[in-house]
Amino acid sequence: MKRKFLPVLLFLILSASLYAQGIEETQTTVTNQGPKVVASTSWTAAFADLGGVDTLTTIAPASLVHPPEYEITVSDVKNISDADYFIYAGYERMMKTLGDALSNGSTKMVKITTDNSLATVKAQAQEIATIFGTEAISGERVAQYDATIEQGKAAVTKAGLDTKKVLCHSMQVYLAKDLGLNVAGTFGPGPITATQIADAANKQYDIIIDNIHNPVASPLAEVSPASKVIVWRNFPESVGRGSLEKMVSENISALLAK
Repeated sequence: MKRKFLPVLLFLILSASLYAQGIEETQTTVTNQGPKVVASTSWTAAFADLGGVDTLTTIAPASLVHPPEYEITVSDVKNISDADYFIYAGYERMMKTLGDALSNGSTKMVKITTDNSLATVKAQAQEIATIFGTEAISGERVAQYDATIEQGKAAVTKAGLDTKKVLCHSMQVYLAKDLGLNVAGTFGPGPITATQIADAANKQYDIIIDNIHNPVASPLAEVSPASKVIVWRNFPESVGRGSLEKMVSENISALLAK
C-alpha cells in the first residue's frame, strides 16, 4: 500500500520552498500505462529513456542551469513517495532533503551512475532495462546512441580534431575521449587555480571544452586566446525520447563548428 502521509517534520521543513522557488515543479512525459516512474533530473530521465522507460515524471525542471541544485517542494516529495520507482544519481541536493523519508515506503530507489561515456550509458541502460523488463527496446535505443557516437568520432577524425590538444572540463572528459579527442589536460569542477592558468598559458591548447552547468574556463581562455572554446551540456534541455542522443549530437555539432 502506498504511503499517503509524510512525517510532519519533513512537511514543515519543505513548506517554505513550495512558495519560495516560483518555478515549474515537474515535467512529465506520458505515452502509455505502466509503473509510476519518477526521475530526479533530465539526465537520469535520459538514462531511463535509454533503458526503455517511456512513462516518467522529472522533479528538477530541465530548464535549470544546474538541475542538481533544485530544492524540492512538498508536492515533489509526495510525487516521489507515491511512485513505484525513483531514479536518481545521488549527488542531487534533493537527496539530502529527503534523507530517510522514503526508507520505509514502497518506492523502489534506483541509483545510477551518470556520465556520458559509452560504457556507462550501456551499463546503466542495461541495469534499468533489467528492472523494467525492457531489454529489447533498450538494446535498440542504445545501439542508436552508439551509432551517434561512432559517427561523431568519424567526423572528428575527418576534421583533423583528433590531433589537436584539448583542455577539458573534468565533467566532459567522458564524451571527449569517446569521440577520439586528445585530452591533454583537465580542469574543474572547482575554481581554476594559478597552476592551471600557468599551464594553459604555457601549452596554448587548441581546444578548451567547458561545462555549461558549471562554467569555469574563462581565466584559461584569457591566457590562451587562440584556443577554440566550446561549451558542452550534460543535462538535456528536454525530457523525452532520445533526449541524451539529441544533446550529445548538439555537443558534437558545437565541436565541429568552424
